[in-house]
Amino acid sequence: MTSRINYASASPEGFKAFGNVYGYLQKSVLPTELIDLVYLRVSQINGCAFCIDMHSRDLLNLGVAAEKLVLVPVWHDAGNLFTQRERVALAWAESVTRVAETAVPDAIYQAAAAIFNEKELADLTYAIALMNAFNRLGVAFRSTPAAAEKA
Repeated sequence: MTSRINYASASPEGFKAFGNVYGYLQKSVLPTELIDLVYLRVSQINGCAFCIDMHSRDLLNLGVAAEKLVLVPVWHDAGNLFTQRERVALAWAESVTRVAETAVPDAIYQAAAAIFNEKELADLTYAIALMNAFNRLGVAFRSTPAAAEKA
């Protein structure tokens, strides 16, 4: 894969704006591991190799077991490997990411609202929206994953 442009260098103010949202989320009450699981799942849905590589590495660095990491795409079939909060967050992330297909059904919202308070759910949704935006940049401009640069 050949990178098209470095969007961060081409538009540093835009990149900084996204970075500010990322920084805010890092300080939110949501656990880093939960946010990174959501980032990874959204990136898998969108097929962003750069982000899949980055967030897989982030999760491994947080101490997430490889057995759990490889089951993120099929979390719903992984039993209790994922906590209830993680399962609800992943279901919310999938539905919000696929909004054109799902219209985010009431049942998915009600499950999320039962687990996350309003601020947490808003922050979780900011994280999902941010990763969807980064995925579109990564895919459109063919951002090269770190693993591919080493090969």
